[in-house]
Amino acid sequence: MQRRNALKLSAALPFLAAGTAACATRKAAASRTSADKFRAAFAPHAGMFKNHAGSDILDQIQWAADQGFTAWEDNGMPTRTPELQARIGDLLAKNDMRMGVFVANKINWKEPTLVLGAGEHRDEFLKDIRASVEIAKRCNAKWITVVPGFVDMRQEPFYQFANVLETLKQGAAILEPHDLTIVLEPLNYQNHPGLFLTKAAQAYALCKAVDSPSCKILFDIYHQQIQEGNLIPNIDASWNEIAYYQIGDNPGRNEPTTGEINFEKVIAHIHGKGFTGIYGMEHGNSRDGKDGEMAVVEAYRKVDV
Repeated sequence: MQRRNALKLSAALPFLAAGTAACATRKAAASRTSADKFRAAFAPHAGMFKNHAGSDILDQIQWAADQGFTAWEDNGMPTRTPELQARIGDLLAKNDMRMGVFVANKINWKEPTLVLGAGEHRDEFLKDIRASVEIAKRCNAKWITVVPGFVDMRQEPFYQFANVLETLKQGAAILEPHDLTIVLEPLNYQNHPGLFLTKAAQAYALCKAVDSPSCKILFDIYHQQIQEGNLIPNIDASWNEIAYYQIGDNPGRNEPTTGEINFEKVIAHIHGKGFTGIYGMEHGNSRDGKDGEMAVVEAYRKVDV
């Protein structure tokens, strides 16, 4: 009798083990809580996880949320339909995710823009800023990226500075009643030769002169590593005017841990100073396919504060 019972138990063991494993899997899937979320507000962007999530941006946002990301950014938001902008905002809210930056002024890559002062370029910029108010409402955004444009080689640099300053003052005045913020992004000279704004100190001086809560700095760690390095001291020096960070390792402009920047130290320093805002993941994936996408997720786990 005991032998027959032992044989029955032995025969049942594989099924019991399978059932236990399946139950554990279901519990793990059902028990995803805020403890599983990233502590820092890292913000992926469209296309970063397309191999897992497919081409639909809403599916990509949901997949990112399921991995524990609590923010999203979309430079191209103004090119999306108002309906899609609103659907993105609703999905982010449903997943308790914050919307990061989108780029406001579409003319800034073509020719000198805000450095020229009054005229068609300023008018076009302010038109874009007004349009950004409605876009931000639909997708729950708070920050709007601005790049002032190219240097004018025929104009004295301080006149250009004054022209950019006046334009930003007018833009900030449009955004202040809506609690929205221009974030000025200095870009490096190698990837973007000839631009007016390249250093954190320039952006800091502009923000101090504009003197508005609606004009702050987007400190892109990748760009500033190339442009001037000395990351932590420069972050400290411009701290009071920084509202947003972007991430990309150098060389390669891929996820953290693939280059020379010690993101674990840099992010810990920023977090230790009290920053609770968003870190935009403005970079590529160092490897293709699903494996490359999971490598991005794991890289951010390593540098999370």
